[in-house]
Amino acid sequence: MQHKPASGNPVLRGGALALLAAALFGLSTPLVQRFGQGLGPFSTAALLYAGAALVALFQRRGAGDEAPLRRSDAPRLLAMVAAGAVIGPVALAWGLQRTSGASASLLLTLEAVFTAVLAWRWYGEVLDGRVKTAVALLLAGGALLVIDQGLSGQVQLLGLLAVAVATVAWGVDNTLSRGVAERDPGQVVLAKTALGASITGALALAWGEPLPALWAALALLAVGATGYGLSLRFYLLAQRSFGAARTGSVFAFAPFVGALGAFALGERSASALLLLGGLLMAAGIVLHLVENHAHEHRHEALDHEHAHTHDDGHHLHSHNPMPAGPHSHPHHHSPLQHRHPHAPDAHHVHRH
Repeated sequence: MQHKPASGNPVLRGGALALLAAALFGLSTPLVQRFGQGLGPFSTAALLYAGAALVALFQRRGAGDEAPLRRSDAPRLLAMVAAGAVIGPVALAWGLQRTSGASASLLLTLEAVFTAVLAWRWYGEVLDGRVKTAVALLLAGGALLVIDQGLSGQVQLLGLLAVAVATVAWGVDNTLSRGVAERDPGQVVLAKTALGASITGALALAWGEPLPALWAALALLAVGATGYGLSLRFYLLAQRSFGAARTGSVFAFAPFVGALGAFALGERSASALLLLGGLLMAAGIVLHLVENHAHEHRHEALDHEHAHTHDDGHHLHSHNPMPAGPHSHPHHHSPLQHRHPHAPDAHHVHRH
């Protein structure tokens, strides 16, 4: 059966959401460095995710609009919390107190490398020559940042290595989150951030970290609400459009926003190696965004549940009456063959 899908480029749609997520997260990095001074890494992480949890309370959708979380999602969510809401932010907070904000922001681009590789290995997402070249450029730029900070002294290098640990943890988190990207993003964000805040808060008390001043606590709560809560929501929606690897690559724009934010806050630690590393990373992002993947492909029969509309060329089942907007329910896809620009979303997991 042939069917022409609705117009629209999933790369541009997903890219716009990923860029919005990147901008919010990128701005958070220099702000965390500024407002987290003198605080322990567990306390900083707890406040960030508490802020994210608060904003997630207001992002819940009505029943039937989104697919709810299931009991079977619990192991994946717990792994996401461990990697993305505990190890990642704690390592970042520790590293930001021991290296420059600009260098740390740019090194976070390596998160895209780990996400792309893991998405390729775990989900079989297609990494063609263009994507592989983009990943190589990102990796080369990150290597130059490590060299640059190594020349600045051991303390700077240790801080940067801690940031690198955060990128690995968030790469694992990003790849795991692909499995719940079709669930209600409000529920996913709330579950992840509430658990993350609870665990890191308990660790802060157990470690005896000092209590933050009121203004610092409020500032970090606000940063967490936007840079972690809203950003994660947009990230999950981007993964729906074009998969984990490509969302991670576009999200690599976040470090450049962070570096600009650090510069705006008065940091002037740029060097020739840092600038060259940034240019290589920028080239990798641009190369990835111009991808146009289209070919004749076949959809096998599929049963699943997620939010959808009926104007995308894939959801051809009928309703009486037909819903006007996005809605969620278990539905069946009959075999279908067609050609259009696509990315590895929930409906395009075919091999090449």
